[in-house]
Amino acid sequence: MSGKVRITVYHAAQCDPSKCTALKLKHHGLIRTVSHMRFIPKRAIVLNPFSETAFSPEDKKRIEDFGLAALDCSWEHAEKVLQKHVRGTSRCLPILVAGNPVNFGKPTKLTTAEALAAALYIAGFRDDAVELLSVFRWGHTFLELNHERLEDYADAKNSLEVVELQKRFSEAASA
Repeated sequence: MSGKVRITVYHAAQCDPSKCTALKLKHHGLIRTVSHMRFIPKRAIVLNPFSETAFSPEDKKRIEDFGLAALDCSWEHAEKVLQKHVRGTSRCLPILVAGNPVNFGKPTKLTTAEALAAALYIAGFRDDAVELLSVFRWGHTFLELNHERLEDYADAKNSLEVVELQKRFSEAASA
């Protein structure tokens, strides 16, 4: 990474290591993994799908100052893991569509790499998002599938605007 954003991932070791996007990012030196939640930087923005506050460009300053964190665990165990006290400031990503081969086209079923890249993109770290996804053959697919949404979310002023955009996208999809 260009050194702008410190990224920490809590790795629960619940997935196939050969398919784990967090481990691949670690291998490429793009993130730091930790095995205990207590090692997540306490003031970082933590991507948590159970947070009641939507991630928005408003979170950029906190990311610059304290970093970005993600919780890498299996979807089947996510709620149990995330109900524990999570250090940091939890944020939920807005609706995006998976570009990875396992959950391709499914809304909200993002890999850890996709979630981190989405947050970076929305917060204005577009080059870092592209760099993160460049280590995956399918990485560009995520950005292409979600280009319009990511651009609109990145232009939002705050969490409330992101939620409004998300509602509009959902209504358009169901119309």
